Amino acid sequence: MKFPILEDGALLPLVESFYTIQGEGFNTGKAAFFIRLGGCDVGCSWCDAKETWNPSVHPPVPIASIVQEAASYSAKSIVITGGEPLNYPLDKLCSLLKMEGMEIYLETSGSSPLSGVFDWICLSPKKRKPPVEGIHMLASELKVIIETDEDFVWAEENRKKVTSNCLLYLQPEWSRSSEMLPKIIEYVKANPNWNVSLQTHKYMNIP
Repeated sequence: MKFPILEDGALLPLVESFYTIQGEGFNTGKAAFFIRLGGCDVGCSWCDAKETWNPSVHPPVPIASIVQEAASYSAKSIVITGGEPLNYPLDKLCSLLKMEGMEIYLETSGSSPLSGVFDWICLSPKKRKPPVEGIHMLASELKVIIETDEDFVWAEENRKKVTSNCLLYLQPEWSRSSEMLPKIIEYVKANPNWNVSLQTHKYMNIP
């Protein structure tokens, strides 16, 4: 599936934007403004944001208005997520955010080439559409979702492609957390280069 280039990134299909607490991975617990873009061509069966998949139902929004809203909050941390945000050119959005002094975090499957400038890149690779070549080396954090035992193998395959400085996280797929979390705990105890990531925002009942 191909997605429209919206005035080279001056307009983007915004699903929602909100101010909350980051719930996953290395930046868990930090206040951040989330920018969720529409459109994803990966299609994970367990995705908890399936409403983002079709970009055509999310009208193009001027990035200037997105940045204006982001700048109205106290925290200077931005999370760009989706959907799959790298389906769009993000250079203009990142440039405007940087002009406001923002620290920008990206959440991506890595299934499209990188655009934009980021302070932190969380790469969460998916088997349905693996990351493009070279993007592993840019990851600050590797976060692999564990749904079945086979996903531990997938995690190790991706670990071999990131840099030695990349932080490693295993996160249970939410609907199978009761079954997979004990296995993740034992795996991390046996392989302490990995860390456990939980979707703490769901426990806190926040976006």
